[in-house]
Amino acid sequence: MDFIHQTPTSERFTKISVLGVGGAGCNAVTHLAREPLAGVTLAVLNTDAAALARLSIEPRIVLGKQATRGLSAGGDPERGRAAAEEDASSIQALCDGADIVFVVAGLGGGTGTGAAPVAARIARESRALVFGIALMPFEFEGARRQRQAALGLQELKAVADGVIWLPNQKLLKLVDDKTPIVEALDHMNSYVARTIVAIWGLLTRPGIVQVDFAALRAVTQGRHAESSIAIAEASGDDRAREAAEKLVAHPMLEGGALLTEANQVLVSILAGPAFSMGEVHHLMERINRVCDGAHITVGAAVDARLGDQLTVTLIASRGGADSSAAALLAADAASEGLNPFRPAKTKPDQAETPRLRKQTARLRQTQLPLDIISRGRFEKSEPTIHHGQDLDVPTYIRRGVALN
Repeated sequence: MDFIHQTPTSERFTKISVLGVGGAGCNAVTHLAREPLAGVTLAVLNTDAAALARLSIEPRIVLGKQATRGLSAGGDPERGRAAAEEDASSIQALCDGADIVFVVAGLGGGTGTGAAPVAARIARESRALVFGIALMPFEFEGARRQRQAALGLQELKAVADGVIWLPNQKLLKLVDDKTPIVEALDHMNSYVARTIVAIWGLLTRPGIVQVDFAALRAVTQGRHAESSIAIAEASGDDRAREAAEKLVAHPMLEGGALLTEANQVLVSILAGPAFSMGEVHHLMERINRVCDGAHITVGAAVDARLGDQLTVTLIASRGGADSSAAALLAADAASEGLNPFRPAKTKPDQAETPRLRKQTARLRQTQLPLDIISRGRFEKSEPTIHHGQDLDVPTYIRRGVALN
């Protein structure tokens, strides 16, 4: 376990651009605008001109005026991709000079799914470090949208330095079942904003900054990795134990299941001047018991403005072909009527790294040339979705197991 502790004297300035892409991404950035974040520039991009006009954030970019005429991508990622490519120069201008670019998007629809990977690629070409925040669909939105989101997630992971994905189904557990839908969605957007604020603090606040982007990337990078984030706050004499228990039971960490299976964990602790090494010990002892076998990196900082409040941000990643996103991608290859959209274009002088080529090769499992048999009276039935996986698809396909 790596541990870093430092008392800050001033904030480190880093120029950060946050791009909200598509409807969900724009909503999240709108909530983020309420936070006073030094060195952060916000922008919203959408193919829906009417939706953009209702926002107060500037700049606002209507993507693909020729491709979509400002009437949205209609749920088609190909149109979302074409719209972003059409306005590549405008996206480039938003990224110029930025040290870090956040690309925030909801996946499963047209604009976010198709345009977010393009925006991330352009940001990388601007020599910025690129971090994706991906909102995944609710289970009730159907298997097709889930598969489309999984494909978009794979594309985003292929071009970003790191990606945290936030399934709406998990975010829903943060609110009561009887909460009005408008209030629930507002709360979920606020969590996305808090996620960005937490990462902003991790990268810019002295004392935490030593756990830099390289450490963050180690946890969140990889086409097959699932990375999620949980934030816990506590105060009082028993705050370390309380914060640890909140994290272990957090819905975004599947009630501790993701921690048990994690291979990389990043913990950032922020507290007032009375913060003690004993509290660090109690907090990390509890987390270590759950994360047995994971490589854990810990950063801690003291901020006098917090008083007796303790805030812990935990980012965990589990990798391998068994991840839900990889399973959905494999299921998509076996589904009928849904073709994966084309990979993002790259400049001719951009050579694909050997590591990326190796990862891409793993996804290319050929199918036997068997005839598709009708499901009869079950043809129009909704597939059985459990934890984002289509259980009607054979296990060896869902898990990407090659049959020799």
